[in-house]
Amino acid sequence: MSSLAQKRILLGITGGIAAYKSIELIRLLTKADAEVQVVLTEGAKAFVTEMTLQAISGNPVRSTLLDPNAEAGMGHIELAKWADLIVIAPASADFMARYAQGMANDLLSTLCLATESPVLIAPAMNQAMWRHPATQANAKLLAERGVLNIGPADGAQACGDIGPGRMSEPNDIFNAVIAHFQGSLIEQDLTGQHWVITAGPTMESIDPVRYISNHSSGKMGYALASAAIARGARVTLVSGPVQLTPPTGANIIAVKSADEMLAACEQSMSTQADVFIGAAAVADFKMKAASDQKMKKQSDTDEMTLTLVKNPDIIATLVLQKRAKTIVGFAAETQNVIEYAKSKLERKGLDIIIANDVSRADIGFNQDENQVTVITKDKIWSPDKAAKSNLANQLVEFIQQHIKSAP
Repeated sequence: MSSLAQKRILLGITGGIAAYKSIELIRLLTKADAEVQVVLTEGAKAFVTEMTLQAISGNPVRSTLLDPNAEAGMGHIELAKWADLIVIAPASADFMARYAQGMANDLLSTLCLATESPVLIAPAMNQAMWRHPATQANAKLLAERGVLNIGPADGAQACGDIGPGRMSEPNDIFNAVIAHFQGSLIEQDLTGQHWVITAGPTMESIDPVRYISNHSSGKMGYALASAAIARGARVTLVSGPVQLTPPTGANIIAVKSADEMLAACEQSMSTQADVFIGAAAVADFKMKAASDQKMKKQSDTDEMTLTLVKNPDIIATLVLQKRAKTIVGFAAETQNVIEYAKSKLERKGLDIIIANDVSRADIGFNQDENQVTVITKDKIWSPDKAAKSNLANQLVEFIQQHIKSAP
């Protein structure tokens, strides 16, 4: 059962372009069996619609403090009591200022004053607004009052500026929610550890316009990185080409080919890492010699012959070099999944292998959910099908317990 099962999350959304990300956060929370109710400020309505949020959360969306129907039973007080946790994502500069001053001039600010439940804010605003002394003073005051905080992240903003102020990614906020409810179980117990994780596909050039690759989205590797960061690990994420936002706090090394990925892993583990997870789907073969020019179709034949050679076996190389104390591999199979995974575990000298059946359309490549079997030399564990972000937390916990039980 998910650690968020039957947890009651009140999600407040304030005005800002990052409000669209809250749709993904709701999806992650409901996938983890949490019950979600959404409260919008007037400003938020300019960015997301009540109908969309109601469809995703499965509950009516509230936005008005003095709603005659709801207030017949003091609805805002009941809602404040209902929540196990209030999450404000995004939390605008305006909302933070009003919350810090104890104002209750809309439904969301009133709920935050009326609740005895913890409140987690995810600030989101222009970098200059975040840096402004007034905003920093408000953030400090809220923290002193026990308000939890995640972010903001640093990076490119919708306005074109670059700097701190981006709302943390939905997966990072989701993990912060899990961390809150799991308490000491997800305390910063990985602090001081260095985890190196590969993610996504590799891209092997045929010529300047064509390449060999696969369907990996990188979602599982990115979720593992986020889960490890949430527990305090220093994470290096070696990523092939993906369309994902890196988790906040990860050291990202972007690569394309298997050769580049191996070199990046070796460089990042020049000093032995604590854990290496090979979640990337590395192409087995590459061109013997990629063409410098676009290869043209031959008019007299319907066939083209490509000469391929084996790519380096990244995980086997790192095992031989003893680059990490614990090495975890993935086995993406379409048949005889457990048998092939056990063989790979033994053949490559891995500590743990995580096998999944990529022939299934509902899990694996490009899907938001996954179902795996985790295999060690003396144990087989098959967690239930789950959202990749939720599964990642379970896998990180399994790896950590494996390390603790090792002789």
